[in-house]
Amino acid sequence: MTVITKILLMAALILSIVLPFCYFYLGEKCKKRYKKTLGVNTVFFFGTLLVAIVVMFSGQNVEAAETAAASASGIATGLGYLAAALVTGLSCIGGGIAVASAASAALGALSEDSSILGKSLIFVGLAEGVCLYGLIISFMILGNL
Repeated sequence: MTVITKILLMAALILSIVLPFCYFYLGEKCKKRYKKTLGVNTVFFFGTLLVAIVVMFSGQNVEAAETAAASASGIATGLGYLAAALVTGLSCIGGGIAVASAASAALGALSEDSSILGKSLIFVGLAEGVCLYGLIISFMILGNL
């Protein structure tokens, strides 16, 4: 990519952020301005993204086989780390949501009948197990890198 192309893409990206806010604050005072602002922001952002993708992939040079193999292994390692992070993060988010629901229901049921403490703790523990399974899977992914 040439320097001019990079400057134009950066200018388009900055304009995609600045222009919708200017339109929002300086535009007419009505309820439709929220939808218009969101539409303008979306069009500018995805338009800039599309132009960047086209420019980035239009002028690629053919590389040597060694360089391609080295970059492929680098991409595989990077995607492995990304997969491990996603597994851990998403399983912990899901486990947190499940624990929040199960623990509040367990406390509500426990306040009415104290004999169901063991049964309610089992459900909270099962919800926490989702986080542990995600962590184990991420360790397995990292072990294969």
